[in-house]
Amino acid sequence: MAPKYNGPPAPVPAAWPAGTAYDGVPGVTSAPDGRQLGWQDFFTDEKLQRVIAAALTNNRDLRVAALNVELARAEYGIQRAELLPTVNATGDRIDERLPALLSPIGKTEDYRQYDANLGVASWEIDFFGRIRSLKDQALAEYLATEQARRSAQILLVSSVANAYLALAADRESLTVAENTLAAQRGTYKMVKRRHELGLAADLDVERAQTQVDGARRDIASFHQLIALDENALNLLVGAPAPADLLPALLDSVVPPREISAGLSSEVLLRRPDVLQAEDLLKAANADIGAARAAFFPRISLTAAIGSSSSDLSGLFKTGQRTWSYAPQIVMPIFDARTWSAHRAAKVQREIAVTQYEKAIQSAFREVADALAVRGTVDQQGRGATIPGSWHGGNVPLVQFPLQHGDRQLPECPRRATVPLRGPTGTCLSSSGQTGQPGDTLRRARRWLGNQNHVPC
Repeated sequence: MAPKYNGPPAPVPAAWPAGTAYDGVPGVTSAPDGRQLGWQDFFTDEKLQRVIAAALTNNRDLRVAALNVELARAEYGIQRAELLPTVNATGDRIDERLPALLSPIGKTEDYRQYDANLGVASWEIDFFGRIRSLKDQALAEYLATEQARRSAQILLVSSVANAYLALAADRESLTVAENTLAAQRGTYKMVKRRHELGLAADLDVERAQTQVDGARRDIASFHQLIALDENALNLLVGAPAPADLLPALLDSVVPPREISAGLSSEVLLRRPDVLQAEDLLKAANADIGAARAAFFPRISLTAAIGSSSSDLSGLFKTGQRTWSYAPQIVMPIFDARTWSAHRAAKVQREIAVTQYEKAIQSAFREVADALAVRGTVDQQGRGATIPGSWHGGNVPLVQFPLQHGDRQLPECPRRATVPLRGPTGTCLSSSGQTGQPGDTLRRARRWLGNQNHVPC
């Protein structure tokens, strides 16, 4: 009775987006396909691997997802068992008094009977596929729950990696901020000395003091961000992450492997969230079959075999055998609920189709966004040089936004006058050496941009 399942076509283009924003994405031949890698092959940093492994063991959300799979499996087993008869053994004792008017001997009679039976009670014979459709629906829902668990696992791996890299970026930015504070203090001392000699105005001293205060605020801000990063990572891991596994600086983390986006957008159909939506669509399709079967007769059977005796000691003696056989057919004549249930099943299927298409579109958008970030982050970093000369010139604020949950992590602020000697367009790095201003968080943004490609 269930309609034949035909999956709707994917409502997205067959190829990934193309354009200037995607020119920097690795080609198909230059990087392995993400489908060929496990998360251990994608995240090659040993410490990060151990943190992710701990999260997969201890994370409570993932445990709930696994328990939901077990629950759905048990519910599927219950529905599948409906196809089989339920066999019960029963034993009865009946004490009855017959009045004289009903007694065959014309007087009041006390009657006692013992029965022992083995039988089937109200077993529905599934001629029209109602129970099979319900079984298929339960199976599809169970498979959808399993895909939800896989999706939760991939999301957990990605979230742990994001939190880990964000912590590394914040710690490195804190080091840069501390170096900046030291430089600002040196500038302040120099300006103050010039003021004492009458070579600088009061306003210059106040400006230098403002830069020192700003650097102190930046350090406090990064301390706060590091604490938040550690708390978020501990929650994901399900226990305090060992200090020896936490990154000191971003340079100490081995970057994830580059992967290919795939030949076409058809790879999206293998994503767990898309497979989950498809399984729910199959469940809604099977529900239509159950609703259609409700219009047809239901045939059930009740049968038993056993023995009966007026004396317990003679219950199993020869000649006491009994049997019963009672088939039943129920033909629906008028039940308005069946028509409403059929319409509801059809609407539910249309909802499932829409949700399936939306899941594909959302997956396409997520991957396209990740490819756009990956293709442009290097250009953004290369274009963000500090204008002017370091030979006593004014250096404006330089910031690189790194998406970090609901906030943006700025790179080490470099404000106002920093009269440090060095080549044009360079700045102090976390190690105290000169380097490009966007190196720290540009690397983090590139790595975090790959997280939408985390393999299963």
